[in-house]
Amino acid sequence: MESPQAKKSGLNLPAGMSGTSLRLDTISKSSSSTCSDRFIPCRSSSRLHTFGLIEKPSPAKEGGNEAYSRLLKSELFGSDFASPSSSSPMTSPSKNMLRFKTDHSGPSSPFSPSVLGHRIDFSSDSPTPPKPPRKVPKTPHKVLDAPSLQDDFYLNLVDWSSQNVLAVALGTCVYLWSASNSKVTKLCDLGPHDGVCSVQWTREGSFISIGTNLGQVQIWDGSRCKKVRTMGGHQIRTGVLAWNSRILASGSRDRNILQHDMRVPSDFIGKLVGHKSEVCGLKWSCDDRELASGGNDNQLLVWNQHSQQPALRLTEHTAAVKAIAWSPHQSGLLASGGGTADRCIRFWNTTNGHQLNFVDTGSQVCNLGWSKNVNEIVSTHGYSQNQIMVWKYPSLAKVATLTGHSMRVLYLAMSPDGQTIVTGAGDETLRFWNIFPSMKTPAPVKDTALWSLGRTQIR
Repeated sequence: MESPQAKKSGLNLPAGMSGTSLRLDTISKSSSSTCSDRFIPCRSSSRLHTFGLIEKPSPAKEGGNEAYSRLLKSELFGSDFASPSSSSPMTSPSKNMLRFKTDHSGPSSPFSPSVLGHRIDFSSDSPTPPKPPRKVPKTPHKVLDAPSLQDDFYLNLVDWSSQNVLAVALGTCVYLWSASNSKVTKLCDLGPHDGVCSVQWTREGSFISIGTNLGQVQIWDGSRCKKVRTMGGHQIRTGVLAWNSRILASGSRDRNILQHDMRVPSDFIGKLVGHKSEVCGLKWSCDDRELASGGNDNQLLVWNQHSQQPALRLTEHTAAVKAIAWSPHQSGLLASGGGTADRCIRFWNTTNGHQLNFVDTGSQVCNLGWSKNVNEIVSTHGYSQNQIMVWKYPSLAKVATLTGHSMRVLYLAMSPDGQTIVTGAGDETLRFWNIFPSMKTPAPVKDTALWSLGRTQIR
């Protein structure tokens, strides 16, 4: 039977308990007690045994669990917690766990990209400075006076033989300068009614071909200074010559390219017709399979051995194409340079005719020479800066810019060892530059006693 007090209070109390024994006290808030509906542990007092990361030695493999534990802690909590501490190995990290933040302090894990050798650094500070460019001497180590060296863009008057003899056409004469002893020999004089427009050594360096103003092609024995043969066929000056292993190609202002063979009695064995203006550039590929020709019609043509028509007709240049060079490192790779209105060096894949790349040099491109020692190319220039430039390929990074000629650098030849180039200009000087390393060592070529400093005369 409920008591009258229980009925009055509206409470269902168990038997034997009176309503007077119930009391509702107000709890005062104090700093020493905390009320909460659930228990949340303090992270600062957490222990790693909660995560099962206690370092326990493995009886099966000594140090196995220890290394794995350190690695896991490093990935979860960062480098501060991964480092062992003798005083408190179970101390929790001071920073928040599993936080999202970009850490710029460096790699903290053995699996970081830098440890694996593939560092991805998004900051501006590079851990290792870039390799400095190869140093190229800025001045020529020898200068030769070359009086009457013509200032004509379409001529090719300097060539360096594989036997280390330089041929230079000065007016109506051709002179041979031996690089080994600096001896100068007069090869020939064409007389007052003719002139020299081009010179080109055979690959063996024994014979030299001379293109004349009257359109002839003469073959001379360089060692005996004796003319071996005269071949006709061109109607006007022969400004460019190119030998392969057995065929001599000649280009003329008559717009034709003739192919000569010393083994047959006829003047020429083939005629290539394709240019609409003077042919001023000719180069055989290293394997003798292709002939590249450039003309004053702004065209670059590529011919093969099996056709009388050009296999490729490349028309991207907007000025005369005299400068041509085949890569000795990659088959089918051709470089060409345009004149004053173009100023570009363009690189071609002659297999499909695609242009691979180009660079605007800022000046008329007069000559190109591809180094056989390193994958670099040298270019000589005319209007308006008259500079010599060395480029890396395929990045086209500029290695060096050389100045010294006071007029456009129309002529270029390379030494047989591939380390030195000689440049000629209308300022009537020949300048020798050490620009490429040797085949064996990447160090820059140093001056030797072979070259005497100063300025001498070639005749």
